[in-house]
Amino acid sequence: MRTTLTLDDDVAAQLERLRRQRDLKFKELVNDVLRRGLRDMSGQPRKRKALRTRTFDMGEPLINIDNVAETLGHLDSDGFK
Repeated sequence: MRTTLTLDDDVAAQLERLRRQRDLKFKELVNDVLRRGLRDMSGQPRKRKALRTRTFDMGEPLINIDNVAETLGHLDSDGFK
């Protein structure tokens, strides 16, 4: 089958780089890449593990961080190291 395909510049550059590395005809490379992509996209989507973030109690805050200006002033003071 013959068809016209418009490629984005970045995709065309990657294909050309692969074509040179593997010493293939452009048609062969495009068909191989499309087959692999179609095979990957046809399968079931991979299930991702749930992201879990550990929490811990830091205790009572030493300063009120709700007021950004006050917090920055405290951090700029000589007592902060």
